[in-house]
Amino acid sequence: MNNIFELENISPNQGSVVNLKGLSPEIVDSDYLNQLGVAVLPSLETLAGLISGSKFFKERLANGTIIPRPHVELAEVDLNSQFEIHNYTGACPVLTYEINPVVGCNVGCLYCLVTDGIHEQELKAYTNYHLLVRRILEEKKGERHYYYFSPKTEAFQEPTLQTGIAHDILREFIVHFEKYPTSKARLFIASKAGINQLLVKHNGESIIDLFVKLKNRMQFNTSLSIMPAHLRDALEPFAAPLEERLQAVMLCHERGVLANSALVQPIVAPYLTDEIMHEFFGKLKDAGIINYKPEFLTACMENLAMIGQLQGYYDRDMEKTLYEYYISPENIDHKKQRGRTAPNRELSAKYLHQMMAISQQYDLTTSICYWVRGQLKISTQEIPMVNSNGFQCLGYQRRLFEDEKVLSD
Repeated sequence: MNNIFELENISPNQGSVVNLKGLSPEIVDSDYLNQLGVAVLPSLETLAGLISGSKFFKERLANGTIIPRPHVELAEVDLNSQFEIHNYTGACPVLTYEINPVVGCNVGCLYCLVTDGIHEQELKAYTNYHLLVRRILEEKKGERHYYYFSPKTEAFQEPTLQTGIAHDILREFIVHFEKYPTSKARLFIASKAGINQLLVKHNGESIIDLFVKLKNRMQFNTSLSIMPAHLRDALEPFAAPLEERLQAVMLCHERGVLANSALVQPIVAPYLTDEIMHEFFGKLKDAGIINYKPEFLTACMENLAMIGQLQGYYDRDMEKTLYEYYISPENIDHKKQRGRTAPNRELSAKYLHQMMAISQQYDLTTSICYWVRGQLKISTQEIPMVNSNGFQCLGYQRRLFEDEKVLSD
């Protein structure tokens, strides 16, 4: 089966990149950096990446391929295939299987970790993906591990909501736990969904209704960024506003669903002032979040040329600072998965400690991935492998396995 499904009632947010009046991308070359006053001299390889990305940005904006199109190809996944194991560093805790029912992503983040912000491919959604979930759950029923829904796409985007794919996946977990009450499978959801997405119904049931049936077997981690709202709107064309994501968290709490940890990514380092951090962590506390996993923006140089110029659309000084954090030759080996560069190690460590000092004032604990721990030399004394609230690494709640009473209190 292959056919095109037109998404209904979907349009990019008002501040999306395609709605920025007067935006005219330039070529980020030596002259451009000099005019900005950038104080570091990039390598020839880095400069070539910035130039290439600048040209690509201009082309994509001109031909209308910079954000996803409002349709998706419906297809069927091979039911004999296997789930990918989510373990970028080789040291991730507990075996984690990936649930990725869509190839591509309708949210269209221009910093996307999976596609480097390129959304030219046609979206493909697997209408029978729940049957693959059913088979894998049955085969792995005796194992103690997480199912991560979804690291390579958004779990609750319009293609999965309007078709009912997301609902059907959740229903498979419900049936599994009814059949195997002692199963040690656990569902880990990371999502930019807002309250409106959690209320979408399919066959009479909303996402939050299905969450309730999975209580004590799942956690919902909202994904938030630290950057001004106008830049977030430009970089996340179809994402729910931050306030609606926090409302989704509070709805989960009201319905007894575990949702007290957040993925804080990407963090755009030039905006890490004390004032912004106090405001941000105050909002998290008010929403009932007690733990967060921070991750700085990582980008290939092609991607950075686009992100930098979008930042420069609003603030050229911030654009200058962003480049300086990333493009120095001394920082060329500070790379995460897929060769994406992170900001200067010294600054990253400084800002991480600054975030921790402020977030602790709001009673938030911090969990970090193994890669960040190694790159920034963060000891287990500073951030325990499993912190006092039971969170590890990406924000996995270890008490989902070890202390069911905590989740029902």
